[in-house]
Amino acid sequence: MAPSLLDTFRSLASFDPPRRSLAGAPWEEYADWAIAQGLAPMAAYNLEYRMAGAGAPEWVRDRLLSVYQGSLNDNVMKLVNFKRAADEVEGQRWALLGGASFAEALYPHVAFRPVLEIQLLAAPESLAPLFKALGQADFRPDPAAAQEAGAAHALSDGRTAVIIRTRLLGPGREAAEAAMARRMMPMKVYGPSAFRLDLEDAVLALCLEHAREGYQVPLISFVDLRELLLGAPSLGGPYSRKPDFATLKTRAKEWRLERALWASASVAARLFPELEATAAEARPGDLRGATRQLLERLVVGPVCALGKLRVVRGADRLRRWLVGGAG
Repeated sequence: MAPSLLDTFRSLASFDPPRRSLAGAPWEEYADWAIAQGLAPMAAYNLEYRMAGAGAPEWVRDRLLSVYQGSLNDNVMKLVNFKRAADEVEGQRWALLGGASFAEALYPHVAFRPVLEIQLLAAPESLAPLFKALGQADFRPDPAAAQEAGAAHALSDGRTAVIIRTRLLGPGREAAEAAMARRMMPMKVYGPSAFRLDLEDAVLALCLEHAREGYQVPLISFVDLRELLLGAPSLGGPYSRKPDFATLKTRAKEWRLERALWASASVAARLFPELEATAAEARPGDLRGATRQLLERLVVGPVCALGKLRVVRGADRLRRWLVGGAG
């Protein structure tokens, strides 16, 4: 039987792909879909260097490999630009979020995880020094980008966008925000003021992003979640430890993100069966059966229907329900 889109996705999104033939896979569908989902660089590397081509047509391999090379160059350019701008600022605290934090902490190769923009969480008192440093590197305010991202600020030098948030959680969560800031870990490669969220907070921040976007996110985000929940076993970095699942669920309750954590962990386990036991540890166990059924129907099933347009009716209401006031 020819490999399905799901089979192809799982094989090419693995950090240790099986040596198997993917001849007859739905390549016409997969190629464009994988590029849109942020999966193409990792797929290209696996096909070329881990699976001896796996029977993929030459045009597919060439196309994916060009994306891999472009992702490598683009990631390095964006991250180096930011490092040069912010490297010498001392005495401040900002956290890199999303792809900028995950590319080297979760993935064996920096090209695997496309970095679309630099996302930061910065305390209000750190904004002036940050803006000064970025301004000296020709970054200018981009109000349209800030509005589109739902962020407090955005700057761009024409090549690299820097999206700046001053809080992750909703109003009235100042104590939780302050505790999260105290737990942040140094990220010295980007200077003495650069940090990243601790592991449990990074998991919840990712689930919060999923929920706020109504789960209309590229599937590379669930590779991020897979590796966070597994403790980044392919590396020896800041996230290479097993999460404290009791702490994770306690913070999810504090942040009112139990539904989002349950939904995101369930999606990741459905996409990657090897994650099921770990996802079971991560999922809050006190959600009502009716709530779990609704999440399965509105989130897990649609997201895992690969290749289909994932548009949920009543998406705004779903977002508000999922974040439980954390938005």
